[in-house]
Amino acid sequence: MLTWDTTVTISARLVIGFVGLVLVGCHSRDDSQVELLRELPDSLSGFRQDAWFLPDDSLLGFVEIPSGPFLMGSAPSIDGQAFDNERWSAERAQGTVDLETYFIGRFEVTTAQFLAYVIETESLVNDAALNTTLDHPVSSVSWPDALAYCRWLDQALRNWTETPATLRRYLERGWRVTLPSEAEWEKAARGTDGRIYSWGNELNNNVANFNTEGTRPVGAIDCPTCLFGLHDMSGNVWELTRSQYRAYPFVDDHSAVDLQTDALFVMRGGSFTDQANTIRSSVRGGTDPGVRRPIIGFRISLNPLTPD
Repeated sequence: MLTWDTTVTISARLVIGFVGLVLVGCHSRDDSQVELLRELPDSLSGFRQDAWFLPDDSLLGFVEIPSGPFLMGSAPSIDGQAFDNERWSAERAQGTVDLETYFIGRFEVTTAQFLAYVIETESLVNDAALNTTLDHPVSSVSWPDALAYCRWLDQALRNWTETPATLRRYLERGWRVTLPSEAEWEKAARGTDGRIYSWGNELNNNVANFNTEGTRPVGAIDCPTCLFGLHDMSGNVWELTRSQYRAYPFVDDHSAVDLQTDALFVMRGGSFTDQANTIRSSVRGGTDPGVRRPIIGFRISLNPLTPD
């Protein structure tokens, strides 16, 4: 079995930190950003300008993931690339996690969507987050940046008179727009068949953006065998989750959304810079909440969380 030491601070590639190594330059919006946003209808087909550039489908890009159990973690007998931190326990390589129904974003959150949030809220963010192509995944965002976007969108959908009826019903029942847990992310990526990659068990260089020079537009790569109609679950950018990084077995602590100084948060999926072994569905990365990197982005979820 391969070993990936996630307890060290800098040497492990999958643990990205620390605040002392991060430039967190933040600047407010300017007129050029506003003008850029007004030009989006000509450059972002498939996204709704009147809905903060969310995907133009019946649920604004939210995809339902059915309730039920799945195997989480990685068995070296099946996946010879498995790292130690993917093992469920000393006794078992994988564990069963039973999840309720939830929704997850079809795509990674785009720069345009994040820019809509920045303009509406006049939030201060890292310049690098706004300098990527509008239909590419937003990157160079921290964990608090991602969570703030989710909370803003949650309130925006509650207030909007045109929120699709299905979404409105869930929101009125107390469901929330947030980041997915790492279990929710993994089930969406690999389903119940335990596949190694989001498309299956065999490496395929044509269905994900990895080992390349940069991000690609969300959904640009067709992956007919990827589950639930989701895109870019492998590669493009690492995706932040709401789960604090802990050794398995997985526990979904809904209250774990504070910024403890010693906390790492799980990120999943690998990025455009990664090799095949780190875009597998069971790979667990970790990042300090304050880190902003051009390889880190996020996607959203909708689920029945208790408000924090």
